[in-house]
Amino acid sequence: MDLIATNKLIGTGALVLCVLAPLVVTGCSSAQGNVAAEAPPPASVVADVNVSLFSVEHPEQFPLASAVARSTAAQLQVTGTVNPDVARNVPVISLVSGRVVAVHARLGDTVTKGQVLLSIRSDDVAGGFSDYRKAVADEVLARTQLERSKELYDHGAIALNDLQVAQDTEDKAKVDLETAEEHLRLLGNDPTKPKGIVDVEAPISGVITDQQITNAGGVQALGSNPFTISDLSYVWVVCDVYENDLSSVHLDEAAEVRLNAYPQQVITGRISNIGAILDPTIRTAKVRVEVHNPGMLRPGMFATATFTGIKKQTYTAVPATAVLHIHDRDWVYVPAPGHKFRRLEVVGGETLSDNMQEIKSGIEPGQQLVSNALVLEHMIEQ
Repeated sequence: MDLIATNKLIGTGALVLCVLAPLVVTGCSSAQGNVAAEAPPPASVVADVNVSLFSVEHPEQFPLASAVARSTAAQLQVTGTVNPDVARNVPVISLVSGRVVAVHARLGDTVTKGQVLLSIRSDDVAGGFSDYRKAVADEVLARTQLERSKELYDHGAIALNDLQVAQDTEDKAKVDLETAEEHLRLLGNDPTKPKGIVDVEAPISGVITDQQITNAGGVQALGSNPFTISDLSYVWVVCDVYENDLSSVHLDEAAEVRLNAYPQQVITGRISNIGAILDPTIRTAKVRVEVHNPGMLRPGMFATATFTGIKKQTYTAVPATAVLHIHDRDWVYVPAPGHKFRRLEVVGGETLSDNMQEIKSGIEPGQQLVSNALVLEHMIEQ
């Protein structure tokens, strides 16, 4: 009985599996069909459009020009400041001590040689007049004694030695008188017009670039320097040149100086000194340019100096009208096969004097391009 029951169960299970198997296969096929239906269509590849290539019907309407090569000396631009030429700075020295009674000039004034800058009341002048009057009295006495000695010698009343002593005394008295007189004149006083005031005068013509005494009432010491006068007919433009650029700078080379205040004015100078010591912080050396001052250069002004080197450099130049400036970029049009023009991006440089423009990169000398890019651009936009 147990064997018969077992066989019945096995037969029933087999029957169930046979019934379910087609259903499973049918379900799997349906799922695969749904996935295939939901899949995206195959991609279609479209060729890229070259937006820098333009076709024209009559390319002969747009004349072509050739890029040319030009050679020029390498240039280096640096910044600097205007300074007085120290060799043309003259200190005004006070030859007396005393109290300042008047100040006749101020910092920045333009003065002429002999102009009174300062007045000082000094005891040195009083002492000088005293010495002068004593020297005058001594000379008068010595001259009188010499005349008397000559008369006595002519009558044989004194020896020749006494006459020579009187002559020597007169000679020394004249020397003392001349010294006292010269001392007064050196202090700015006329010996025949005694006064206690000393006028300090400008030794040269120029501009007062330093002033140590500003108001009356102060005490001025002997040998002090109340003013400094600078001759600004020639000035220095002192520039900072980086260590890597020093090889481009040479003594006695010409330099063009432009002032920030007068950017259109170009002043030519000469490199007179290249500093032997570098600034350890910013790695620059001081380069001095001597410049003739046409009148506008003032100490402290900022300037830009352009140094022209000895070595030549070659660059590409094209007509200025061939360069099109769009969206802060420079472009040119070059011919392409099939009545087409290609727009190329270039790096423009300075505008040259003969209506040409420097091209730093993008095209090479000899390459042809449209001479008037703006006309072609207008036609393409239409």
